[in-house]
Parts: sequence; C-alpha cells; structure tokens
Amino acid sequence: MGIFTGKSVLVTGASRGIGRGIAMAFAAEGADVVLNYCGNDEAARQTLSEIESAGGHAALFKGSVASAEEVSAMTDFAVKTFGRLDVLVNNAGITRDGLALRMSDEDFDSVIGVNLKGCFLCCRAAGKYMMKQRSGSIVNISSIVGISGNAGQANYAASKAGVIGLTKSLAKEFAAWGIRVNSVAPGFVETDMTGVLAEKLRESMLSSVPLKRPGQPGDIADAVLFLAGQSASYITGQVLTVDGGMSL
Repeated sequence: MGIFTGKSVLVTGASRGIGRGIAMAFAAEGADVVLNYCGNDEAARQTLSEIESAGGHAALFKGSVASAEEVSAMTDFAVKTFGRLDVLVNNAGITRDGLALRMSDEDFDSVIGVNLKGCFLCCRAAGKYMMKQRSGSIVNISSIVGISGNAGQANYAASKAGVIGLTKSLAKEFAAWGIRVNSVAPGFVETDMTGVLAEKLRESMLSSVPLKRPGQPGDIADAVLFLAGQSASYITGQVLTVDGGMSL
C-alpha cells in the first residue's frame, strides 16, 4: 500500500511536464487522481494510460482553471468520481513572456487569469469540500521567479508572487478546519517548455544553479508529496524552494 492509498487527489495542468510528474507520483503511492488539463487531449490520454497500466486509478477532466464554472464542475467531478477530495495541487500555468513596455494587456491579463486567479478559484472550490471533511491539503506551485523576479516575465513573476501571498493567506483562513496550504517554488526544471530553449540560454541558466543540473519533474513531485502527506502534518503557509540552490 502506498502512503496515499484511499486518498483522492486533484492535479491541475496534469497532462505534461511537472503536473504529469506530480500526478503519476501520487498514483504510484496509491491515490485516486483526477487529471485536469485544458488543451492537449493526446497528452492527457497518454498520462492516464500510463497510470492505469501501472495499476493506478485516475480520471480525466478537461477544463480551464480560469473559468469559475469549469472549476466548480471539476471539483464536483472529483468528489463524485472518487467520493471525496483530500489533496489539491494547483499546477496549471502559462507564460506570455515579453518586456514590460511592450507587453500587451491581453498577455498580462491571461497569465494573471490562469496562474493566479485560477489558483484562487481552485482553492475556493476545493476548500468548500475540505471544510465539510474538516481535513485536506493544498499545494500551490509557484516559482523562484515569484521570489526573485525575472526580466521579460513581469506578468509571470507577478502571478507567482501572488500565488505565494495567496498561499499564506489561505493557510491562515483554512487552518481552523484542519486544512493545510503550502507552496512549492521550482527553479529550472527540464520539461517540454524548457526543452525548446536555445543551448546558450540553457547553459547560462545552468551556470546559476550550484548543483549544476536542471531539476526533473520528479524532484518537484517529491516535494509536493511531502507537503501533502502526513509527514508534513504540522507544516502550513510555507514556501519550499526546489531549485538546486539557484536562488541563493
């Protein structure tokens, strides 16, 4: 039996990259996992297939976290499918990079809408179920960019800084119902998104990582599972930086 056997977990943005790694790690530890995704049907089905082939239990839900109606339907689906909702991992996020003076209103608003408002909407919807249970754990995926900032990512950095503030505020609000809220702030992680970077840019980023290697989705998943699980039962409102020392 895994450490999350009998638990129901909802992971947003779970079809690829970090979200996929998190979802598969929970499933490997016995959790029933709802895989939320927004666009890539093939990738979502592939993740589902791999979980089921390994003997895990999962279900797909396609919807945008930026829509309150779709988020409500998603949390209802999770509870109806697996009977309860024990863990929420807010991983869904987008980038629309560009220098601030050239950034369009649309690019700023869309990133804030998905990365920050989407996180809020999911926390609000899941929190209603978790309050009835008087238990639950929420892990919000932020970024070291939300701590240190980054040129060309004013929208993304603002959204991820907002996620940290949201995490701390909700940790205080939800604690009375036995719900813990924490955040993981990844650094440079090897995913499809970072795989298209030019080699010189990649080398430049790695040069700022003391451990001299990029992170893997599994590195982030390990941190999320720790914060979501019983081993972290007295931890709430915290930000765990998983970046190989990049932010030092």
